[in-house]
Amino acid sequence: MIRGYTELDAKGWLRCRVLAFLDTQYYDDVKAEPTQFEGDAIRLIATAADDLVVGVLDIEIDGQAATIDTVAVHPDHRRAHWASRLLEAAEPLLVNRGVTTLDAWTREDGPANGWYRANGFVEQFRYLHVHKEWNDEAAGFASPPGLSEPIRAFAHAPIEREAELRAVFPRVYACRQYLRHELFTG
Repeated sequence: MIRGYTELDAKGWLRCRVLAFLDTQYYDDVKAEPTQFEGDAIRLIATAADDLVVGVLDIEIDGQAATIDTVAVHPDHRRAHWASRLLEAAEPLLVNRGVTTLDAWTREDGPANGWYRANGFVEQFRYLHVHKEWNDEAAGFASPPGLSEPIRAFAHAPIEREAELRAVFPRVYACRQYLRHELFTG
């Protein structure tokens, strides 16, 4: 069943998102509570027969543009098309709010990129996510005076530096922006 998110769904939302992201390049994007939106947003969840949250879709709306903040499917319920069904349920809600474009950001995970393309999204832009882990060289990362060199760090970089940064840091991802507009016009 697909329905709107309520605060009573917070624990299930968190559990679904953590488990869904665990085997992806976003494995460390852990949240202690569901995203809170200041403006307009569409928040949908999919539940199994036992009311287990098996899918999450959060979309933040800014005028005619909207961005997918979270799309996640519980690993035990993948291949049941929950993400696509959540998106289909969100479409008329987006149209009713006057949204004409929907974008999303993801890294290099094949299934995520394939899902966006299969659902009418087109890649528009790329940049890099660069992670310095505890055992990586600190080259290029600095701390304010009086603090140790960074133990862990996360930074953005232009895609043109990809080869250079991949040679230094083992965890570098191309972050892609996908855009979809054809279903929101007319």
